[in-house]
Amino acid sequence: MKCRVSYLIKTYLWTVLVFVLAKLAFMLFCREGHEFVFIDMWQVVQHGLSLDLSTALYFFIVPFLATIVSMWYTGQWLFRILKGYYALIAIAFALAFVADTSLYPFWAFKLDASCLQYLETPNEATASVSIVYLIWRFVALVVTAVIIYKGYANALCSLKGTSPLKSSLKTAVISLVTFLVMAPLIVIGIRGGLDESTTNIGQVYYSQNQFLNHSAVNPVFSFLASLEKTGEVESYNYMSDEDCQQIINKLYNTESVDSDTLLNTPTPNIIVILMESLGGEFTELSGRQDITPNLNKLATEGVYFTNCYANSWRTDRGTLCTYSGYPSFPNTSVMKLPAKSRTLPCIARSLRDEKQYNTHYLYGGDINFTNMRSYLISGGFDQLTWKADYTTAEQKSAEWGVRDDITFGTLYDMATTLPSPYLIGYSSLSSHEPWDVPIKHFDDEILNAFYYLDQCIGDFVTKLRRTEAWKNTLIVLLPDHGINYKAYDEQHPLRNRIPMIWVGGAVKAPRRIDTICNQTDLPATLLAQLGLSHSDYTFSRDVLSSTYTHPVAMHTFTEGYSMVDSTGLTVFDLYSQRVTTGKGDITIAQAILQAATKDLNQR
Repeated sequence: MKCRVSYLIKTYLWTVLVFVLAKLAFMLFCREGHEFVFIDMWQVVQHGLSLDLSTALYFFIVPFLATIVSMWYTGQWLFRILKGYYALIAIAFALAFVADTSLYPFWAFKLDASCLQYLETPNEATASVSIVYLIWRFVALVVTAVIIYKGYANALCSLKGTSPLKSSLKTAVISLVTFLVMAPLIVIGIRGGLDESTTNIGQVYYSQNQFLNHSAVNPVFSFLASLEKTGEVESYNYMSDEDCQQIINKLYNTESVDSDTLLNTPTPNIIVILMESLGGEFTELSGRQDITPNLNKLATEGVYFTNCYANSWRTDRGTLCTYSGYPSFPNTSVMKLPAKSRTLPCIARSLRDEKQYNTHYLYGGDINFTNMRSYLISGGFDQLTWKADYTTAEQKSAEWGVRDDITFGTLYDMATTLPSPYLIGYSSLSSHEPWDVPIKHFDDEILNAFYYLDQCIGDFVTKLRRTEAWKNTLIVLLPDHGINYKAYDEQHPLRNRIPMIWVGGAVKAPRRIDTICNQTDLPATLLAQLGLSHSDYTFSRDVLSSTYTHPVAMHTFTEGYSMVDSTGLTVFDLYSQRVTTGKGDITIAQAILQAATKDLNQR
């Protein structure tokens, strides 16, 4: 039995070692134009190890099953199968490593399934490289494959020294117990643990230096993950490109002209609070004064955008829409597509690069969820505070992570201690199923959770108002998305209507803005108030500019999309391909979706 255990350990560790060595080779071969020191190589290995350990388990399954079989039979056919398997993965690994180091200098992103499209036109794919270049790559491929195979063959020698256990009830019990104990552990390891987030590329991102982040990414996992998503992005073609562009040109203008001034300073400290799931049906927009009394009061004290609409229905989508001003899609999360999300503009990067803002993001949950870490770091947030930065007790204070009253305390500490100017992005999480909050004001657990969030907001603002920091602070409050609640579904006008409120000492005077807009319009509107260009935010509009002449809001969900304009709400169902609610000109929404999808597919 010891020989079998030795074989499994050697096989798994060799796979992990191969991945680690591949990272170091990647850094050395792709170092041109990228400065790093020895400690960076260590940190790349350290931060990338979790992804390597999980990825190695995918290729551990066959050896594990073969070991179970070897308890009963160790004939030559078993070893032939294993040799063939090792030869196959040795070649696959070598292809991935060589392709990754070869393509990165051209593409500047990690290996993914997009390289497959070039196999259809090999002449064009090799047109920019010489024959010598290809020969050296081929030699590297062969040498790498041989080395990897030899390592596996050496580990296989441990299994060759074994003989079948005696066929008995004891053997059956041993093999069954081994399988029942190890199989779940392998699955958990592949998944990346028992938390809500699963293994993803974003978990290894740790630096503002994208080359170091890319070096930490396992190219085999990157390829397999992107292969799974191939074809996920649908194409929406409703009209000619010319007609589509004509509509888009009327809707989107990246220049601000004669914008109203809402702030009394061009460089305020900014706190953006994304309120989990807090749609308009829970606020005074629906006539309810009892669920969010603090938020309703703040709406009268600050700038209240009463006709703002969420672009999507999930946190990962809503977060990206808010900070990058980029549209949402029915069946695609752009945050989960690092090749695209890292190229998008972001409020954090704009403020950091243009006005030297200190940028920090706070979230009480798992920041690796849905590639959130990758997006935030790529977007210019220099510091991240998340669940792992809290005590074990605090991490377990809510199902999704650290409870809101605790993280609002952290937010207060940041707001009163960070050097100015700063941008703090913060996502709450307690107002999410299973709605586990520490108070009970309503019998309805959903209403109770939103009341709790509102109390946290009220306490935070009250405390901050007593400090010097308040005078130069702008707090932007808006939900990441709405939720279905009783009659409030995708066909209801209030389902995706969200309150956006600007409050703080930096706000010049109370104001009510009833113009229809999307959460994607925050970047252009905010940057214009700070005197900054928003030309990179091609799908974001300054709603206070005189150029904003076609107010319309777009929303997407799994089964379709909706639009709000002067005619009201219009909903289009993708399955039946028809309008199910309203009488608006749905071609406007279709043009937006078509143009956005075309842009997305150009990643």
